Amino acid sequence: MSFLKKTLASFGIGSAKVDSILQQEVLQPGQQANVTIYVYGGATAQDIDNIEARLCCRYIDEEPVGDDRQGSPRTQRVHRHCVLDQWRLPYAFTIHPGETRDFLVTFNIPWNTPITIGDAKVWLETGLDIALAADPTDKDEVTVRPEPLLDAVFSAFESQGFRIRQVECEAVSGFELPFVQEFEFVPTTGPYHGRWREIEVIAYRSESGLELWFEIDRQQSGVGGMLSHLLRSGALKRHLMIPIATPVEQVAGCVFDFLEEST
Repeated sequence: MSFLKKTLASFGIGSAKVDSILQQEVLQPGQQANVTIYVYGGATAQDIDNIEARLCCRYIDEEPVGDDRQGSPRTQRVHRHCVLDQWRLPYAFTIHPGETRDFLVTFNIPWNTPITIGDAKVWLETGLDIALAADPTDKDEVTVRPEPLLDAVFSAFESQGFRIRQVECEAVSGFELPFVQEFEFVPTTGPYHGRWREIEVIAYRSESGLELWFEIDRQQSGVGGMLSHLLRSGALKRHLMIPIATPVEQVAGCVFDFLEEST
């Protein structure tokens, strides 16, 4: 192989390529994702030290940025990445020109993987580690839909005239993942239109069931701050546990009976 091709490959031109294909169109928390990783040889033989694939998402955190004029600490909102599951090839190999290698990989989808609504993003990121060359990568966004209990909660709000206005993943400690996902619902029709301005919900799924925290705003001022702050401080008083054995057709009654009794 010519020196020129080897040199170009070291800069990523004519280098090996990687492509990850998810076997399911839609993922669901608590299940597994099956992925085929393809490695395509470039213009010259290259040593692949390893392959690394990661299932990732992002969430919002706050970091200090100094004090204001009154000496009070200031913070700014920043995006952070969380690795939900990852896989590494346990050996090195050589990929030759025109050769294709494929690897079957299984990822575990944690129960509290974000539902990809609104600003919530989940993606599969795959990279090759090639000695003395630019490392090729492949990044693909994936779709995550709610598991049955949370899906029944969404259906319950929809049946009462609510729609989702905003969804965010925000940092919090004490949970399986470094964040929780928050859903903001607003009533557009139905019995709660004109009665409630909005309701914010934190959902957390465990092996035993689905935990929900609620904050209801009846005024026009907004709830006032990230809901995760209220959760950390213990200020969220409306907490509902829906056991795993609850039939999905009973979820709507559980949610709105609880909300009516707590307001």
